[in-house]
Amino acid sequence: MNPIEQLIGSFQELVAHVPEILQPFIILLAGAIPFVDGEGAAIIGIAGGLHPLIAGVAAAVGNFLSVLVVVAVSSRARTAVVDRRRSPVAVGAGAGAGSSVAQEAIPEPAATKPDSKGRQRFKRWVVRFGVPGASILGPLAIPAQFTSAILVGGGTPRRWVLLWQAIAIVLWTTIATVSAWAALTLVVGVS
Repeated sequence: MNPIEQLIGSFQELVAHVPEILQPFIILLAGAIPFVDGEGAAIIGIAGGLHPLIAGVAAAVGNFLSVLVVVAVSSRARTAVVDRRRSPVAVGAGAGAGSSVAQEAIPEPAATKPDSKGRQRFKRWVVRFGVPGASILGPLAIPAQFTSAILVGGGTPRRWVLLWQAIAIVLWTTIATVSAWAALTLVVGVS
């Protein structure tokens, strides 16, 4: 037995101590972790001895649920910031609280701070590839949760982000699941 087979066998023995009903749930939770995402969680599940279909579905669901939460929170935060910038700020003309000086509404001045280099690069990337390209190519650079937050924070509609993130998650998790299964079954010889 080679060292990789021995390592996988030991890992599968460890996973066997966890009740079978909880194993997909653990993979679902692993898929929700940024940088592990659905791809890493599916590989962990397959290496742990789960059926590839169960591991892939659990990992993708966990990843999508975390993206859903990030999109909801980012959308609410963006709405709060945009609404705050649009609401007028009451400014007094000097005297104290008992003064009869009229209050007038003056909008807050817009921020003149230039975008960071990373934000400029991401904006060029979104302009070049659009939301579909950013969602599908994003996992090559950053976790899906980060890509989703950036897209929603930039004003992309939630539904559009969720649609393309779901497509990207299914695509990348499927690629990782099939690759891990093929590597373990055909190359290493572990089932």
